[in-house]
Amino acid sequence: MSTSETELLLKGYGLTTAEIFYRMPDYRNVLNTFVWQDYDIAPDHPRLFKFIEFWQDKIEGPLHSVRFVHRRELSPGEWRNVTGEIALH
Repeated sequence: MSTSETELLLKGYGLTTAEIFYRMPDYRNVLNTFVWQDYDIAPDHPRLFKFIEFWQDKIEGPLHSVRFVHRRELSPGEWRNVTGEIALH
């Protein structure tokens, strides 16, 4: 059973975007980029580092560098369940 994006946000996850620079397997002097996005927890970023380990083990293009940014879009204190609404003139 997968977890919804809202549940992840309430658990403290934020959107992590990584720009991965890697060398082409056949042309080592040519750099290429790959953009990766997933919900992850800062500051440890376990999903990002798991992906980087996967890349190093399974992908032929060696990594040159990785830049990433993390944005926590919602925290538990900012969300509340509204059960009713009162309209004033």
